[in-house]
Amino acid sequence: MLTLLQVEISFELTMVIELHVEGYEAYKKAEKENEDKKVFVLFCGSKDSSGKSWCPDCVAAEPVVLKNLAHLPEDAVFIHCNVGDRPFWKDQKNLFRTDLSLKLKAVPTLMCVGKPQKLVEEQLMEDDLIQMMFSDD
Repeated sequence: MLTLLQVEISFELTMVIELHVEGYEAYKKAEKENEDKKVFVLFCGSKDSSGKSWCPDCVAAEPVVLKNLAHLPEDAVFIHCNVGDRPFWKDQKNLFRTDLSLKLKAVPTLMCVGKPQKLVEEQLMEDDLIQMMFSDD
């Protein structure tokens, strides 16, 4: 006797969209284009021609954050935003610091757009804190 087994497999394809932007205007454009999604942003010092940031804390934190992207919610957007060179960042009047929706005080900073919580500097070396931010509703 021959039995035929029919199996139906269905799954939804979900993915995180990663964007890389340089500067305030590019960040605001990416934020606006994704306003209907859950958006997480990692703000870091810009990189030089060799691909290394002027910010040593950013160099240390970036790989820790990136290895935790698997914990992002389905269909989230993750923006890597370079804030500029060191002199621009240190200017207390730069738009990243004065924008009331951002109020950045340090780089690196990880945040979810529209939420008050931020992880800053050495906090970004902690997998559990990053995963908590990514999973927090």
